[in-house]
Amino acid sequence: MADGADDARDDTGPADGAAGGALAVVVPAKDEAERIAATVRAARSIPGASVVVVVDDGSTDDTAARAQEAGAVVVRHRKNQGKAAAMESGAARVARLDGDRGGAPRALLFVDADLGGTAVNTAPLAAPVLAGEADLTIAILPAQSRAGGGRGLVVGLSREGIRRATGWTATQPLSGMRCLSREAFEAARPLARGWGVETAMTIDLLLGGYRVLEVPCDLQHRVTGSDWRGQVHRAKQYRDVARALAVRRLRRAAPLRVLSRVRPAR
Repeated sequence: MADGADDARDDTGPADGAAGGALAVVVPAKDEAERIAATVRAARSIPGASVVVVVDDGSTDDTAARAQEAGAVVVRHRKNQGKAAAMESGAARVARLDGDRGGAPRALLFVDADLGGTAVNTAPLAAPVLAGEADLTIAILPAQSRAGGGRGLVVGLSREGIRRATGWTATQPLSGMRCLSREAFEAARPLARGWGVETAMTIDLLLGGYRVLEVPCDLQHRVTGSDWRGQVHRAKQYRDVARALAVRRLRRAAPLRVLSRVRPAR
């Protein structure tokens, strides 16, 4: 489970879905009481989705209760641990459900909690993974109904970092709507901390030889504004993405540093 797993607990939720379902939806959420029920209901209608797991990452509102009422299995972090930890906790809960039912591991579809009814439109992400045509799919979102307040600095940092590391240019490198096979998810672990998770996951899987595919999805979510809260959020994103990229640069350089210390035989 995620770091600090002893701080997570499973709430009683609906029984697991149909045994033949090949897809599990995981929804990291914090203080999303207003939208989480609509997101869960929409996610449950995705073809092939046999369970929706909501990870309430230290919410101070009724996110957990509303998610459960809408039909989700709920995992709760008593305190906020960040997006990557929520993803790990959700995937761990799915693994236990898979073990209980004795079936093959389900693919994991990660969905943002604020998508509301448009969450059903993440369905195209699952098809290439379930068909064995891709190991990771990433949603490309259309223009949002409300413009955000950012200048694209974090997106640019992530996109250029991925390109430098792998040679591949991502359209929307920070997109959180992603579907992975269980094998690909395990290969991407441990997930990078916080908001660096998407950037790191893309780099790690591409360098590991996994197939990554971008898929257009008609999704609408709440955009970050330009007020001080929005600026703080973007600063944290920038910090986490920069940290994830720095870690991966060091990993790539490590073999060279080790070799440089090896003296040639005489």
